[in-house]
Amino acid sequence: MQKLGKKPNSKTLDLNNCALSAADVTELAALLPFLPELEEISLSWNGCVGGTLKALTAHLHHVNLLKVIRLNNCRLTAEDVTSLGEAFAIVPQLEELDLSWNSNIGGKLSLLTKKLRKGCKIKLLKITDCNLTAKDGESLAEILNVMPNLEVLDLSINKHIGCSVKVIAQDLKNVPGLKELNLHMCGLKQDSLQGLDTALQHLAELRKLDISCNKEIGGGFQDSTAHLASLKNLEVLDLHQCCVTEEDTTVLSQVIPLLSSLQELNLSSNKNVGVSSDPLLGRLRFLPKLKSVAISNCGLDKESFSSLAEAALHLPELEILDLSWNKCVGGNLKLLWGTLKLATEIQVLRLSSCNLVAEDLALLMLLTREGHLTRLQQLDLSYNNSISDEGWVVFFQGLAVVKDLSELDVSLRPASCRDCGMWFGELLAALTKLPALAELGMQRWVLSETQRKSLESFNQDNKRNIRFDC
Repeated sequence: MQKLGKKPNSKTLDLNNCALSAADVTELAALLPFLPELEEISLSWNGCVGGTLKALTAHLHHVNLLKVIRLNNCRLTAEDVTSLGEAFAIVPQLEELDLSWNSNIGGKLSLLTKKLRKGCKIKLLKITDCNLTAKDGESLAEILNVMPNLEVLDLSINKHIGCSVKVIAQDLKNVPGLKELNLHMCGLKQDSLQGLDTALQHLAELRKLDISCNKEIGGGFQDSTAHLASLKNLEVLDLHQCCVTEEDTTVLSQVIPLLSSLQELNLSSNKNVGVSSDPLLGRLRFLPKLKSVAISNCGLDKESFSSLAEAALHLPELEILDLSWNKCVGGNLKLLWGTLKLATEIQVLRLSSCNLVAEDLALLMLLTREGHLTRLQQLDLSYNNSISDEGWVVFFQGLAVVKDLSELDVSLRPASCRDCGMWFGELLAALTKLPALAELGMQRWVLSETQRKSLESFNQDNKRNIRFDC
């Protein structure tokens, strides 16, 4: 452990991203008899672990208290998967298994699943981006009945299991304590969505549901939301980039407001959300626990933006608001005046590519001067080329009062370039009064050599480490 620059710990063996060699893995295996209290092994991001896992698993009987195995991005082979499966019998306390980012697992998952025995204690199973096949999905479905304690199932970024998700859904009734289900970018289709909805009636404990980036489920919500509204404990719902239709929006406007525990909602990149005549955004007022609302690139018009602004007045716990890539926000930010005054918890505000104008920035600065936005940590104003130089001057003059600000992005759009001479002095003055600022995006603003040196010397003179992205 000392050789690898890590502190020894009798319960945790954390060797993530340590450039381990095959010899290191063999040496590590020899250590296991001396670590009888070991509960966690993390070898993620060590490509050379692939092909050597058998040397390690052969000694796992020495650590029968082991609860966690993390092998992300280890280039695991079929032999490794087989060895790991054979080790299940000697690690009866295993609760977490993360095999994400191992593309060679695809087509071979049964080598692992067929070794699982009824009553195993696994609570978390992550197999993200492993090139899983439809056959792998069926193998997974078959063993859900032996994992009664499963709480987290992450199959995201496996584009070829979509056609087996319906089979998986049928067996989700065997894991009634499931709290997180992640099917992001899994190639789901409308029939997959229908099967999943049927399964939801058995998942009363579900806290997080992510079915984002499945474009072919668009149009399927109208026939597949009968049980979604019953998820009274659901806290996170991610539907971004699902090609939601206007008919889907009608159904969702009736269902989403019934999710009384919802804290995070992501509808981004569904352009029909903004143009639909149905009042989905207005009905968010019935979800007072919402902390994060992402409606980036939803094609908002002034009417739907107004509905959102009115609803947001009833969201006192709002911490994150993402309105990026909605052009109608520009010149209309005043509609959010009441929300930004009342949202005392807001920490992240994203307004990238919103056609903002100088008046919008003046409004933000007026709010800060009146004592609002005091907890703001991240502010994204990038890709708003429509803001005049005078607008940026006013902005940087008033920015110093946002003491908690840690990230700021004022970058211009690609293929653009402008001189920042008029407001550069105001920026430097503001930096001295922003102790938390760590990242500043200024892409495509043209800096003179003197200005560039001023930014570099600022860090040195003030013992700061702001990362300037110019």
